[in-house]
Amino acid sequence: MNRRYFLGAGLAVASAPVWARRTADMQVRTLSLHHLHTDERISVAYRIGDNYQRSALQRLNHFLRDFRTGDETAIDPRLFDLLHDVKLGLGHDDGTFEIISGFRSPRTNAMLRRASSGVARQSLHTTGQAIDVRLTEMPTRNIRDAALTLSRGGVGYYPRSDFVHLDTGRVRRWGA
Repeated sequence: MNRRYFLGAGLAVASAPVWARRTADMQVRTLSLHHLHTDERISVAYRIGDNYQRSALQRLNHFLRDFRTGDETAIDPRLFDLLHDVKLGLGHDDGTFEIISGFRSPRTNAMLRRASSGVARQSLHTTGQAIDVRLTEMPTRNIRDAALTLSRGGVGYYPRSDFVHLDTGRVRRWGA
């Protein structure tokens, strides 16, 4: 690629009709999810261009509620972007994420900590910043690798339980 290419590309974008530029800016981001504990399913366009869709986020907050207590919280929208970008990076745009764990109330997190040493005291699940997933017809190691490539939060790999933990906290990794 050279200078002429960039100048030509810039002129092409600048001279494109306004509707064509708006269409590029209006990319629709959708997610399809299946909650394995409630057997609920949702497919939702949660973001159009740079605008998160409030009603879609509310539906996702409810969908990812603590299934044990019914408690809900505002899920970090960057978590949905992370899921979307992982799916795109894998070339699996029509895939459905299987949800193992979304939001956890502090009470649920404490109960799980008593039962397992693998549950963090300050889990990002309790702040709506973490999710444990699989993706239909995709090995979980591929999900892990795609998420690690993005470098946008924590990635935990649990091959025995066959899921990947993704979060919007600091960049780190654990597991096999």
